[in-house]
Amino acid sequence: MVEVSGLAKCVDNGGEVLTILHDISFSVAAGETVAIVGASGSGKSTLLGLLAGLDQPTSGSVRLAGESLGGLDEDACAMLRGRLLGFVFQSFQLLPSLTALENVMLPLELAGHANARAEAAAWLERVGLAHRLRHYPKHLSGGEQQRVALARAFAPKPKLVLADEPTGNLDAATGHQIIELMFSINAESATTLILVTHDEEIAARCQRRLLMHAGRINELV
Repeated sequence: MVEVSGLAKCVDNGGEVLTILHDISFSVAAGETVAIVGASGSGKSTLLGLLAGLDQPTSGSVRLAGESLGGLDEDACAMLRGRLLGFVFQSFQLLPSLTALENVMLPLELAGHANARAEAAAWLERVGLAHRLRHYPKHLSGGEQQRVALARAFAPKPKLVLADEPTGNLDAATGHQIIELMFSINAESATTLILVTHDEEIAARCQRRLLMHAGRINELV
């Protein structure tokens, strides 16, 4: 599902070249769950952005489901993300002007689903929010917002879900509930999951763990 080869990312830091990622290579099989762990500033989120085609590497390549991101323009990358990817963010990233139902409907409508409203409602019921369909994000708790985000990520049936610190803005009890729900939905959907986290307990739930340190990556056993 994911093939990364020789990936590097450098930026100009006031006339000095700063290397954020160094020669990263790994692969993730379809249906696999992988945790990327490491301290803040180790390059985890930068790597996730490159996997999603949200940023361009300085060198190296990323292939998703056999398709290379190299050479794709912004529109082509957006189309590929729409077909292949779901996202779960630390800060939820719900659109404040849309209700919970409309937030989940949006990727379904963009993907051309004819019954987007019914599908979105069913997904919100799946995550325990059937009573919150018409509520706006500002009227939802952090845990409820992340449940909407989970429904939005999995509703279009993506082949790959990328999650960046999905419990980072939640208290421990709520975070535990969200992780249980995410892994349950992921197993039901047989989706490939790449999860960035600093929480070793969450990382241990994944089939593999990749440790990032100073822009380099090693597999943990």
